[in-house]
Amino acid sequence: MNKLLLTLLIASMAFGIVLTGCNSASKKAENAEENLEEAKEDLNKAQQEYLVDVENYKLQTAERIATNNKSIEEFNARIAKEKKEVQAEYRTKIAELEQRNSDLKKRMDEYKADGKDQWEVFKSEFNRDMDELGKAFSNMTVKNNK
Repeated sequence: MNKLLLTLLIASMAFGIVLTGCNSASKKAENAEENLEEAKEDLNKAQQEYLVDVENYKLQTAERIATNNKSIEEFNARIAKEKKEVQAEYRTKIAELEQRNSDLKKRMDEYKADGKDQWEVFKSEFNRDMDELGKAFSNMTVKNNK
């Protein structure tokens, strides 16, 4: 009798634990809907942050390109005092820099927001190219000042 009573007690406790541990189907569906809404909100927030990042970067890049154009104008004014042979050499180099600057501007203007991963790759490559162009401008200025 004690064994039967003990077995019934253990079985009823196990049954009680199973009943209280399980959520109803409607509760599970409700939780899933909440999780889905949170995921959508997170995705929308991330998308907005990405688009803001793209726009901010485009503005920064436009400023750098404008600065490069100003440097070209200033450099052209400075080399006007040089000898004709030297001017021709500098004008060729300046034309190269102008073309690279123009190409970078075009690349940025034509960029389509394709996703955060592609954006990071594009931004990294573009930064490298802008830095190289900036060094080329610096080198031209140093050579001219000598």
